Amino acid sequence: MHAETSLHLMYYDEIWSVEIRGKARKVLKKIPAKSAAANLDVIESLKRDPFGGDIEKLGGEVNAWRRRVGPYRIFYEIYQHTHSVYVYWVERRGSHTY
Repeated sequence: MHAETSLHLMYYDEIWSVEIRGKARKVLKKIPAKSAAANLDVIESLKRDPFGGDIEKLGGEVNAWRRRVGPYRIFYEIYQHTHSVYVYWVERRGSHTY
C-alpha cells in the first residue's frame, strides 16, 4: 500500500495549475492564429513542467520567468508552494523586449 501512495504523490507533484491573466489573454487573441496556437501549446505544457524548455529567470524578480516560443516570449510567475503558474504577458520579441 505504501508504494501505491508514493506513486500517487509522484503523479500529483507533476500537475501544475496554469492561469492566463488579462493582458496575456488579450495579446493571444490579437496575434496570428498559428502563433497563438504555438504559444498556447507551450502554455499547456507548463502544467507538466514549468521549468522545462528555453526558459530564463528574470533578474530582480523572485518568481518571474521567461520562455521563448519562436519570435514570442511568454512571461510567467511560478509559485511552487501552490503548484501554480500565472502567465501575465506574451510579447513578440523586438528591441524593446529586453
